Amino acid sequence: MNITTKKPKIWGVLLLFSSIPTLLCCAIPILFVSLGMGSVVASLYGEYFPFLRWFGLHENWTFGITAFILICAGGVLFRCNKVCPSDSGLAQACASVQCWNVRFFWAAVVLWCIGAYTAFMLPII
Repeated sequence: MNITTKKPKIWGVLLLFSSIPTLLCCAIPILFVSLGMGSVVASLYGEYFPFLRWFGLHENWTFGITAFILICAGGVLFRCNKVCPSDSGLAQACASVQCWNVRFFWAAVVLWCIGAYTAFMLPII
């Protein structure tokens, strides 16, 4: 019996990395400024990591693209016709990977919501 192995899906990693820009543009700078460390934010964005300013300047694009990635990943993750192999070892590995992917998904959604709140709701308040 020849068992072929598939490459693991990278949805979990993609989900977490799609949420990071939302934190970099909005949540972390607001947290630092709220704690009185505005000069840290200014030096990070101005001198050390100037490319991070792009996320803050284009936060609508940042949040839109990451929301699209989250929606697509959620559709793939929670689709109805998924099946695990009938072999007990492979089925256990499949269930474990599915469990971790769901955890990564919800962690990414929480991070995205925190970033969206700090970017769009907190300035209004």
